[in-house]
Amino acid sequence: MNVLIVCAHPEPQSLNGSLKTVAVAHLQQRGHQVKVSDLYAMRWKAQLDAADTLAPLVGAHYDASVDSRFAFENHLQPADIAAEQEKLRWADCVIFQFPLWWFSMPAILKGWFDRVYANGFAYGVGEHNDQHWGDRYGEGNLAGKRAMLVVTTGGWESHYSPRGINGDINELLFPIQHGMLFYPGFSVLPPLVFYRVQKSSQQQYAAWCDELVARLDTLAEAEPIAFRRQNNGDYDIPALTLNEELAAGKQGLSIHIAK
Repeated sequence: MNVLIVCAHPEPQSLNGSLKTVAVAHLQQRGHQVKVSDLYAMRWKAQLDAADTLAPLVGAHYDASVDSRFAFENHLQPADIAAEQEKLRWADCVIFQFPLWWFSMPAILKGWFDRVYANGFAYGVGEHNDQHWGDRYGEGNLAGKRAMLVVTTGGWESHYSPRGINGDINELLFPIQHGMLFYPGFSVLPPLVFYRVQKSSQQQYAAWCDELVARLDTLAEAEPIAFRRQNNGDYDIPALTLNEELAAGKQGLSIHIAK
């Protein structure tokens, strides 16, 4: 299996840095091919702007959607964007590893998505009509690939429980897993979350490493989250609302996961 690890932590000697090293070594020992995009080490440019096309602007001013599509289709993207897209084409599975900062991912990782997910590559794909609203949410250029989040938090597991003060971790991660991974076609594996990491001991660290390598050994066969596909009849098109007979009487994010 070809595995890409996209990691976002500024300190190589952090828990995230150590877990990344463990993951790479274990995957390679198991015979997998591994590539790493360490965004801080790469000094990844986070902001999406007019510098992300090597072509003259299509219109009178920069339009992120229009200009990124022209650059993508005409092979006029900066080398760093094109290189990350090529890694995604190469990968069978992508692991996104990051600390949960302010209930989301670090800005540098969000900037990776903003720039690498060009129009025509990760969105704006497929035909739009009354029966098929583009190739997305289970379809798209990344369909057939797997993805998994490895996330560290400072809060306790109870803080991120369904009744916890911080909110259910599955709902906090929904915009990433459903909106950034499932949208362009990834099959999304359940996340691996490590809690209360600032209070960890050597014994706890060893247990986390064991948990990580156990999950890595199931990347190929683990059951993905059962997000509902957009174009298989579950949603009314073009309104894109879930059909009334599915999750009847319920609302919220959980209705988009088949039970």
